[in-house]
Amino acid sequence: MAVTLSSHEVSDLCLGKPALKSLPLSSKLIEALNALKTTGETYLSVWDCTHSCQKIQSFVETECKCVGKISMVDIVCFLCKQQQQQQQQHVEEDESNLSSFLQLPVSVIVSKGDSIIRHVEPHSSLLEAIDLINEGAQNLVIPIKNSREKPLQKLSLGNTTTLHNGQEFCWITQEDVVRFLLNLIGLFSPIPAYSIESLGLISTDLNAIAYHDPASSTIDMILDAHAKQTSVAVVDEDGILIGEISPFTLACCDEMVTAAITTLSAGDLMAYIDCGGPPDDIVRVVKARLKERKLEGMLDLLEDTSMPSSGTSSDEEFAISPTATLLSSNSRSGKYSRFGSYSTRMVRRAEAIVCHPRSSLVAVMVQALAHRVNYVWVLEEDYSLVGIVTFSDMLNVFREHLHSK
Repeated sequence: MAVTLSSHEVSDLCLGKPALKSLPLSSKLIEALNALKTTGETYLSVWDCTHSCQKIQSFVETECKCVGKISMVDIVCFLCKQQQQQQQQHVEEDESNLSSFLQLPVSVIVSKGDSIIRHVEPHSSLLEAIDLINEGAQNLVIPIKNSREKPLQKLSLGNTTTLHNGQEFCWITQEDVVRFLLNLIGLFSPIPAYSIESLGLISTDLNAIAYHDPASSTIDMILDAHAKQTSVAVVDEDGILIGEISPFTLACCDEMVTAAITTLSAGDLMAYIDCGGPPDDIVRVVKARLKERKLEGMLDLLEDTSMPSSGTSSDEEFAISPTATLLSSNSRSGKYSRFGSYSTRMVRRAEAIVCHPRSSLVAVMVQALAHRVNYVWVLEEDYSLVGIVTFSDMLNVFREHLHSK
């Protein structure tokens, strides 16, 4: 089995992968923000280029290396933290300007030499890739093109494709590796048929918040879940899973969600980041609460949001009980409106991404891959949250099985 897997190289996983969209480490956050919007990418790779003089050949050689990645989640959480610090320091509203923080370099968010990004040669084996992921790597950067006739091009915002001496790069993820292993699943028999419970794959190391807790208290949880490629569970007082605040969904939002996180509850934030854009009713709640807290400066983040021409509820009514108003106006049923849309991955509407402790490993793999997530929530029959299963844990099981052989 190991011989069979070692015959596969990481380049096999690069077929059809697009070249990376990139930013220099010296870029400003505002440039990263605009690039994320214009490219439509969830992540942008961040590159550091150093120059070394070759005395014998008498020319300057540029060495570029991917040192990290950045997404809208990183920028939004950074702005939220700055807003919280300003409030704690009692900074006056007319002195508070979040836009000034966007002039900082992306290095304030992306740490140079981040271990979650690893450069790998195309001929490296699949087993080596799995080992790197088990060590904490999230993205493996691999050269995919080599055109020596192309001149040296400097990485810049005007050229978002990583091109160095005619070399382009792609990266493979945990999802890519798991998807590839699914095609070879018979090699691991009978392990894939075992339950995730019997394999010890259910982890209780997860982030969870109560439905009515302030969304601002989730910032550190969101960052932790973002780093672990998981999510933040939203539960009721009985531990029943209501939904989630997904970094993946937040990454599809824009900087306006900063105001929503600052003012809304966890449950209302789920509605705000729902697919199709934030509901006008929820936007009214955010605006009313920003005014109430004398944070009018953040209203600039919402100035382009459309508002309803008329309505039966006032800003004050929404500010008092936005959830009750939305439940009434949208004719939703249930204590917490559990029947949400796919983007918020509500339990009863998106059962494919939750599983039972007795679910088989291969079934959970298929569920996660089908919904493009790196994790699956584990629930009991009463919807109480038991734990979470992640791609990294699955890969650990496969690697341990190979070692035992």
